[in-house]
Formats: sequence, C-alpha cells, structure tokens
Amino acid sequence: MRREAILKGEPGAAAPLAGAAPAVPARSELRRVVFASSLGAIFEAYDLVLFGPMAGIIAAQFFSGLDPAYAYIFTLLSAAIGYVVRPIGGLVFGRLGDLVGRKHSFLVTIVLMSLSTVVIGLVPNYAAIGLAAPLVYMSMRVLQGLAYGGEFGGAVTYVAEHAPAHKRGFATSAVAITGACGLVLAILVVLACEFALGTEAFEAWGWRIPFLISGVLMLISIYIRLRLRESPLFLEMKKTGQGSKAPVREAFGRWRYLRISLLVLFGAIAGQSVANATGVYPIYLLMLNLKIDPFQLHYTILGYSLFFVAFMIAAGWLSDRVGRKPVVLAGFLGTALAAYPTFQAITHYARPDLVEVLAQHPITVIADPSECTAQFDPIGLAEFRSSCDVARRAVAKLGIPYVERNAPAGTSARIEIGGATIAGFDGDGLDRAAFTAQSKDLDKAIAAALAGAGYPTRADPARTNVPALIALLSFLNFFVALATAPLAAWLIEMFPTRIRYTAFSLPYNIGGWFGGFMPAIAFSAFTVTGNLYAGLWYSVVILCLSTLIGALFLPETRNRSLGAIT
Repeated sequence: MRREAILKGEPGAAAPLAGAAPAVPARSELRRVVFASSLGAIFEAYDLVLFGPMAGIIAAQFFSGLDPAYAYIFTLLSAAIGYVVRPIGGLVFGRLGDLVGRKHSFLVTIVLMSLSTVVIGLVPNYAAIGLAAPLVYMSMRVLQGLAYGGEFGGAVTYVAEHAPAHKRGFATSAVAITGACGLVLAILVVLACEFALGTEAFEAWGWRIPFLISGVLMLISIYIRLRLRESPLFLEMKKTGQGSKAPVREAFGRWRYLRISLLVLFGAIAGQSVANATGVYPIYLLMLNLKIDPFQLHYTILGYSLFFVAFMIAAGWLSDRVGRKPVVLAGFLGTALAAYPTFQAITHYARPDLVEVLAQHPITVIADPSECTAQFDPIGLAEFRSSCDVARRAVAKLGIPYVERNAPAGTSARIEIGGATIAGFDGDGLDRAAFTAQSKDLDKAIAAALAGAGYPTRADPARTNVPALIALLSFLNFFVALATAPLAAWLIEMFPTRIRYTAFSLPYNIGGWFGGFMPAIAFSAFTVTGNLYAGLWYSVVILCLSTLIGALFLPETRNRSLGAIT
C-alpha cells in the first residue's frame, strides 16, 4: 500500500528531507538560474542540431563515396546514433550529478559537446581522406550523444530544484525549449554564413564555420555556469547525509523505482520522443524528398520555430494550472491525429508542380511480389539485388513517390513513367563492377523518362508557399509542444532528490530511441512502398500506446513537493 501511495503522490506517503527545508529562491534568483541554465543548454542544443540544416551538405562532404540512397540513410543514421549512446551519457553524468552535484556534471557535458562539434568543423572530407572522414564524423556524433545524454537531465533537475511547485512546469519549459532555440540559432548562423560567402563557397568550405563557432559558445557557457550555485535541495540532502552512495543501483535495482521508470518510459517518454520526431521530420521531407530551395527551407524552420517556442512556454504554464498529465496526453493524441493530413498538405504547398505531374504521369513499379523484400537496413550496408528491389531503390533515391503493381511470377521488374517503360535488371550473380554499371544505366534511363514526362528536378521557388508551410508546421508542433513542455516537470516530480538526476536521465534517453530512429524508419518505409507518408504508421502506433499506458498507470504530480519524495 505504501508503494502505491508513493507512486500516486498521496498525502503522507513520504517524509521530507530531515532538517529545515531549503528556502524558496527569490524571484530574481530563479530568473537567473533559468536564464543561465537555459542559455548553456541552447548552446549545447545548437551543437547537436546544427546537423539538421546542413544534412544535405553533410551527406555530400562525408558520405560522397556512397550511392545517394545510402548517403541519405547514413546521414539520417548519424542523427540516430546520438540517440543510441545517450542512455550511457545519462548513466555516467546522472550518477556524477547525484554524487558530486548538478552544476559540476553539466559543466563537463558542455565541454565535451563543444569540442566534438569543433572537431567536425576541422576534419577533412571524404574526398580528402576517404573512409576516415565518416568514421571521425560518426565518432564525434557519438560523443555529442553522450554529452547530451547528461546535459538535459542535469539542466531540468537543476532548474526544477530551484523553482516553487506552482511555477515548476513553466520554469522547466524554459529548458525544454532550448532544442528549438538551438535550432533557430543554428539556422541564423548558417543563413548568415551562406549569405556572406555565397552558396558555392559555403557548400565548398564555409559550412565549417558554424561548427567552429561552437568553441566560442563553449567559453561563454563555461563562464556562465561557473557563476551558478549548487541546487538548494542537493545541498540540503548533502548536509543531512541523505545522499545515495550508489544512485544507479538504487534507481534501477529496486523494484519500487524501476517500476516507475518503466511506466514513464512507455507511458510518457516514448510518446514524447516520437511526437518530437514527427514534428521535426517534415524538415527531412522538405530537404531530401521535396527538395525545396535551401533558403526557403531555412525561413520555414525559423518561422515555425518561433511559434513553437511560444507554444512550449504556454504549455508549461498550462501544466501548472491543470496538471502535467492531461496536457501531455492531449499532445500525444493531437500529434497522432494531425500528422497524416499535415504531411499531405506540406507536400501540396511545397511542390505543387510535383503533385500535378504525378497526377498526370504517375510512376509505377511493376514487379513480381515474391522478389520484393522489406529493405530495412538500419546500418546502411546491406545490398538488395533482386529486380524488384533494384527498381524500387532507383526511384526512391530520387525522393519521388511511386505506386506498385504486381507482375506475373518470374518476370523482371520494370518501371513505367508516363508513356515510357524502363526495364529493370536482376543484380543477383553480377559482380560489383557490373552491378554498378547497370545501376548507372538504369539511373540514366529513369532520369531521361522523368525529364520527358515533365518532372521537375527541384522545387520551383516561385511556387513554394513558405507562409503555408510555416502555418502547417506550427499547427503540427502545437501538439508537439503540449507533449513536450510539461514532461520534464512530470518526471522529476516522481523521483527523490538523492537519485533524481540518474532516475530521470536513463529512461529519458532510452525513450529517445523511439523517436531517434523515426527518420530512418520513415525513409525505409518510403523506399519499400513508394508512399512518402508510410512511416507515419509507426508514429501513430507509439503515440496511441503511450496515451493508453500514461492514462491508466501514471499519476498526476502537479504541486508535489520535491523534498517530500522518498
């Protein structure tokens, strides 16, 4: 009964920390804590998301030796690999934060993150050093993932332990918006560099400047964080001798806390991670599939990000009044319901010319179904050589939707584009040189047929409706903000001070896997089906499951005293 009372947050379920409760910080002190913590987290988020606005350049610089389809997948996986290692970072820095202090832990994370980013800006590209270039790049993305795995948990724990209960959702939402603010900063830096240097120079060498700027941001962050004082709850815990000697073992070796961690993983964090990935994936869609003008893409990201920041602050404020749980679960359901129609509308307003030509001259892959495989390749190294797989991939790597039609058993796949028919080939039994040569011939034949049917190679900037794209992304990310802003406060209010950093960081970062692989899953689903939106089924399923688990098993925690949780 006592364990259930603790989980539900019932009165009398837990005794407060021994000794006098730490004084609530003055309003000016709280503002300083929130500003300093958030600014450092923004700079760290800048390092992490800088990859996004330059994904096309990253693919060209570090994966130019690969087939374009594989280069796209590897580029997306370089984002996902950071999610894979984040739980390790959460354990390492979470344990450090619970033993030594919140402040010390996120000083280390900012240095590790920034140095990794600077190295990416210095490493030669694939043309200069070959395979070493993507290996160094991926290694730095791993270090960035480790750093961010400890950064976010430390920042929100630090802020939450300073904030009064009735403002905790609002205060922690300031840290939750750092991802969006970091993206805005990254876009502004990229735009400034591209405008100053010109597109050609920027894509050749100027892309390194935004990465190198991270070194300056690191020095600013260190200066700011050195001036912060330790969390009052952590100091009180240390003073009364109630700290944990083994926070990892206590947080995950006791069923009492492990049960809470599992419930928040599947009932809250997985849904939030997928909601966030669903809100961000249109950037990849616009860049890699719809191929809109880079400047228009940057303006679109800037526009919707400003709205997203406002939505996040409002959602955090709302959770202080109606509760964390209803706001987050409403965000899950809203994202699930809004995703498909929003993605369809994005395609319409970004590439009306593509929508028109697809209606007049659809692309059809005609193949024996027994030859077609799932083509899910999470590491990007598998080869798919049946005539069906070859034909599918040849079209999909151009980012253009297609439909499928079954062919009689034993026949080779072919591709119909308007009135033209292109014969595929079976790559089984061919050596690599012959397979590559025939693939290039197939690519040339498809390109000629697309040109003959009037398919544009890129979006026409004059017909791309940027205000409509900003409105659509803002609409979708309104629900993402509901799912995201109150989450940190909700989770922090479920764990005691002595293990809070560790207990928060590990499930939060494991949950990131659900969203981290969403872009790669979506691209693989598109390759197999020809449907740009096929990967959204994954988002909808995870969001609905999280809504169900969260509604049934997770408690409301608004106004819970952090010092009273044991």
